[in-house]
Amino acid sequence: MSEKSKGVALITGASSGIGLATAQALQRDGYRVFGTSRKQVADVEGITMLVCDVTNDESVQHAVDEVLRLTGRIDLLVNNAGIGLLGGAEESSAMQAKALFDVNVFGVLRVTNKVLPIMRRQRKGRIINMSSILGLIPAPYNALYASTKHAIEGYSESLDHEIRTQGIRVVLVEPGATRTSFEENLTRADQPMPVYDTVRADAERLMREIVEAGDTPEMVADVVVKAANAFSPKRRYTVGKVAGQVHFLRRFLPESFVDKNLRKYNKLPA
Repeated sequence: MSEKSKGVALITGASSGIGLATAQALQRDGYRVFGTSRKQVADVEGITMLVCDVTNDESVQHAVDEVLRLTGRIDLLVNNAGIGLLGGAEESSAMQAKALFDVNVFGVLRVTNKVLPIMRRQRKGRIINMSSILGLIPAPYNALYASTKHAIEGYSESLDHEIRTQGIRVVLVEPGATRTSFEENLTRADQPMPVYDTVRADAERLMREIVEAGDTPEMVADVVVKAANAFSPKRRYTVGKVAGQVHFLRRFLPESFVDKNLRKYNKLPA
């Protein structure tokens, strides 16, 4: 590792959107960056792209081994790979819910478990898990997706306490709505029910509007760089004004007030 390098960073789900913007921001900041995607893509602006399916143990191991072969270390892991799911909670089969958790939760677990022994040997490392403001609040018609982010919140905070004495810290980055491709990582419920057709369609329209007016991936990337470089990192970093406001409301205001305003925001009847 050169004197000018801040270390080696591995970012999952880095072929587009937040992941790509984060990889580029870290590369500019002085990290040697490796990104992953499910399918082979070309290297981008000094970023080495690797194939990694976070739902497959062998694929994860191969990607981590390749970074070690080329650099001998991993200083920063950004668990960004994830997918969305739109629909009423009861409109998804158990199989679909398991597939969602396999990417958004167990994918994080797989990659983290492969990287932790490396960081422990180094006595140094930082893990940034990409959560969401939906990891803090209810999310009508995104219930299963929100559940995965709630799981990541609990996992990350608990893991940080377990490994802090080993020189490793775990932090959360919580974006709000971000201007990425709406269709790219969105799955729809596999057992749609007529009772939800109208309100689900309304929820999808609202989500599109929110995404179009959301923060840029570059804003999220800047926060990741801040979290990566902080000498004493905070437990969580929100991204953007809306996410910060939601975090404040959830923490400090009465539950009934939050409930009322959440229904109003989602255009649901009181």
